[in-house]
Amino acid sequence: MVVVPLSGVANAYAAGKMPGIAGAGDVAAPAQGSFPEIIGKAVKDAIATMRNGEQVAAAGLQGKASAQDVVQATLSAELTVQAVTTVRDKLVNAYLDIMRMPI
Repeated sequence: MVVVPLSGVANAYAAGKMPGIAGAGDVAAPAQGSFPEIIGKAVKDAIATMRNGEQVAAAGLQGKASAQDVVQATLSAELTVQAVTTVRDKLVNAYLDIMRMPI
């Protein structure tokens, strides 16, 4: 068994020297703007992902897309639905917590 120091792995990851893994420099900067703008952009991105999944699935049924493309688009759409549902649940819980606060 080969033991690799964790700091070496972290440095290689940050430098982008690990094959198949994007380096830390490839990560997008955090979204800037007001809360409604950030939420609006996230919703638009989620809708675009869902539409892409539907289009690829339809193309797959017509034989114009490979099975791998259909599976990837479907999984991406599924993850998007899960993320949107999780965010919605967190927002509802936060709202309920605020409403329960004594005045």
